[in-house]
Amino acid sequence: MPRPSPPSPSPRWPFRPPLPASRRAAAGIECPSGYVCIYPEINFGGQPWVRRASDGSVKDLPTAIRDCGSSIRNNSDRTARVYEKRNHSGRWVCVTRSGGSIHDLRSYNLNDQTRSLKINRNDCG
Repeated sequence: MPRPSPPSPSPRWPFRPPLPASRRAAAGIECPSGYVCIYPEINFGGQPWVRRASDGSVKDLPTAIRDCGSSIRNNSDRTARVYEKRNHSGRWVCVTRSGGSIHDLRSYNLNDQTRSLKINRNDCG
């Protein structure tokens, strides 16, 4: 009796399992140079809302990110403050320039409470 031939290799070979959630978040969308990026998920996950720092502050964030920011990255030469209320009021946190970031706004009691953004040349503090 003839031996059956082995199955042909799958076009997806070698099989690569999907990345675990922790690595998918780490492999998220990068924030471009000169921009401030607010992400809807902790650890810089999801589609970020991006703002060129040279375009200045925003008194009322757009609905795409308003009250749903969970992490922030600042790749600009300016500092960025995210506020819980519109018109730069209420509680806030400052993100340092040139790569400063906060991977989880829960630690500042600002998770899903992003309402306005102030970008300026002053240091944090």
